[in-house]
Amino acid sequence: MKPIYLDHAATSPLHPKALEAMMPYFSEHFGNPSSIHRFGRTTRHALDEARSSLAQSIGANPDELIFTSGGTEADNMAITGYVLKNKKKGNHIITTAIEHHAVLHTCKALEEQGFEVTYLPVDEKGIVSLAELKRHVRQETILVSIMYGNNEVGTIQPIEEIGAYLKEYDIAFHTDAVQAYGTIPLDVEQLSATFLSVSAHKINGPKGVGFLYAKKGYDLKPQFYGGEQERKRRAGTENVASIVGFAEAAKLAVAEIQEKQQRYLEFRERMITVFREEELEFSVNGHEVDVLPHVFNVSFKGVNVESLLVNLDLAGIAVSSGSACTAGSIEPSHVLTAMFNDSEKAKSAVRFSFGYGNTIEDIEKAAKETVQIVKRITSF
Repeated sequence: MKPIYLDHAATSPLHPKALEAMMPYFSEHFGNPSSIHRFGRTTRHALDEARSSLAQSIGANPDELIFTSGGTEADNMAITGYVLKNKKKGNHIITTAIEHHAVLHTCKALEEQGFEVTYLPVDEKGIVSLAELKRHVRQETILVSIMYGNNEVGTIQPIEEIGAYLKEYDIAFHTDAVQAYGTIPLDVEQLSATFLSVSAHKINGPKGVGFLYAKKGYDLKPQFYGGEQERKRRAGTENVASIVGFAEAAKLAVAEIQEKQQRYLEFRERMITVFREEELEFSVNGHEVDVLPHVFNVSFKGVNVESLLVNLDLAGIAVSSGSACTAGSIEPSHVLTAMFNDSEKAKSAVRFSFGYGNTIEDIEKAAKETVQIVKRITSF
């Protein structure tokens, strides 16, 4: 039986065209891009081309992109790098209770260094209130970090409105756009973003590479010390092969955004239809409209989520109970706990996430298999 992978929000398969673009940089084009000879100039040119292409995809200038090892490093660099460089301006940070742990754990570490952090609550749809944010902004607030779209339930935040408000008060604004990039059109000027984080492996690029958009004029304290790569902001020889693959994957992802949105929303509706036809007791988690099209989070009443995941895996269907970084834990995720008072609803939630290679036939089969398993494990 053909396995069905529905965990693209955790990681995605490498696109064949991205792999093809990378291959020469593992062999004949191996030069260090900081070297001045022809071997170095060749890889420098590839690096510059990739940077320009990726910057264009979010409406940024090429010199505003800093290549990182992925979304986690980009989040850490934006938050820690900015507040340590600008701590004379204030010591207060605002974020939300449903951020990725790359943001939450960074903020916790900064609290140990004397910074104050406000963790904004969300409603049952996972939305942050702009009014609540305004209530907590104070003179000492130097940075606000709010993710664009949630990795577990897919809820999209009012980022444009938040960015416009913070711009008025000259407060730096970071958004983790790891899940949104490649599925939602992004423009950093329109969002009024100071910093924006992206990771390649969520969009069919290679693992171990991402970028941080850092708006010109906003300085960061480097987290690594060494050479003068990335305009002295991130030391270390650039991972040219992966960056080239990242740029190719991004080019493909951005070109297909409209098509993917429509396809993934069709997948979502098809699963809901099957569940309803089979009279399952279920509830969809997250916002109905303001949602990432590829993330579909569902709670099944009375289901032990660990048992459901194991049975789906035995049936050849890969899904998740939440973010990949909390895999292996049977405790409900911090996202669902922040959204619901109903702990049972949080404990019975499963995330289906769609992506490259999925077909409507895959979705139909996965939905029907889910129905059979849910009915079987709740019949005892």
